[in-house]
Amino acid sequence: MKITTTVNGQIHENDVEPRMLLVHYLREALRLTGTHIGCETSLCGACTVLLNGVSIKSCTLLAVQADGADITTIEGLAENGTLDPTQEGFWEEHGLQCGFCTPGMIIASYQLLQRNTSPTDDDIRHALEGNLCRCTGYQHIVNAVQYAARKMRQAAGTS
Repeated sequence: MKITTTVNGQIHENDVEPRMLLVHYLREALRLTGTHIGCETSLCGACTVLLNGVSIKSCTLLAVQADGADITTIEGLAENGTLDPTQEGFWEEHGLQCGFCTPGMIIASYQLLQRNTSPTDDDIRHALEGNLCRCTGYQHIVNAVQYAARKMRQAAGTS
């Protein structure tokens, strides 16, 4: 089946197998390997992307279901070589160790910060409930999101 998607601001037209998962479309057809394949059962969140501005687990959606959609992957957050504040927060606050869960964690955190630029630690933990990390113990991830929130508020002049 032929599908058209806008991924990270670029329009793509591809023929895909009707049963191809979105995560495989992104990684194999578009060569965007930042979206990771973890459990393939929607439990880990490593495959989280934004679909029309909403975080979804791309291992549970068929590529044909994304026809006409606007998709943002981890590769689409940085602009002109400058990290998004969420990505920067994970770097500065050591919100990653092995890095496997990091793309999904960043995308889920990004969506939270689009809705709430002053989240509490509980807000952050709740927003990330669908994303699993086996390395960090989560406190550094929470610190990373708080870092990004502060940076976004400073940029908007709403400290």
